[in-house]
Amino acid sequence: MTPRIGLSTASVYPESSAHAFAYAAQLGYDAVEVMVGIDALSQQTSAVKQLSEHHEIPVSAIHAPCLLFTQRVWGTEPWGKLQRSAEMAADVGAEVVVVHPPFRWQKDYARDFVNGIAALENSTGIRFAVENMYPWRASSRRGMEMYLPGWDPSEEPYANTTIDLSHAAIAASDPIDMAKRLGDRLRHIHLTDGSGSAKDEHLVPGRGSMGAAPFLHYLAKVGFDGEIVVEINTRRCNSREERETDLRESLDFAREHFVVPAS
Repeated sequence: MTPRIGLSTASVYPESSAHAFAYAAQLGYDAVEVMVGIDALSQQTSAVKQLSEHHEIPVSAIHAPCLLFTQRVWGTEPWGKLQRSAEMAADVGAEVVVVHPPFRWQKDYARDFVNGIAALENSTGIRFAVENMYPWRASSRRGMEMYLPGWDPSEEPYANTTIDLSHAAIAASDPIDMAKRLGDRLRHIHLTDGSGSAKDEHLVPGRGSMGAAPFLHYLAKVGFDGEIVVEINTRRCNSREERETDLRESLDFAREHFVVPAS
């Protein structure tokens, strides 16, 4: 089965989740990943369901509110936020919640994170795909470890994981090597790109140096059947037309390069 190509609502920021569904339907995306954030619509299960039904496009995943600027969305207790994310996912028909590892200062949360994620998966039936992050650094290649138990999900026994190519760029981590380490535990992809700078760039795939095309070729070759979600930064686009061009180019890139070999 060929994976769906989804669009993250984060890809249209500062436009709203409603705009993301509209773009996805207009451009021919297969699904939408909802980033729960400061956009009020993204926090409301009923609104997400209405958008999905109105545009006749399914929700492939819920991204839990675990970014720095969403630390207070749905309260401040991290396990409660993940439980609400799972409930939203179940209500809208998504099988995946994307989650980042805890920040270093969230010591109690981090201490039980690996086992807690497994327990949540067992109790909810939802896959919590833990995302690769990166060391925090400025201009040098040395970085500070800001995530616990670590930024690389291949080093922990998570059942389900996410690879984000922009995060891999910051970490100078080869995504194909990470995918090989993860094997069938890789369930979710954030398709984007990066140049290797210290910034989390989320470039249109193919505009960076992470080998997004060979990465998709590899996934197709090994029979990846999870979700592929375009998560790019279009904040610098000067018009709706420019944003639409980037979103269309990203979708075309995914479909061009994820090609299942003929048997």
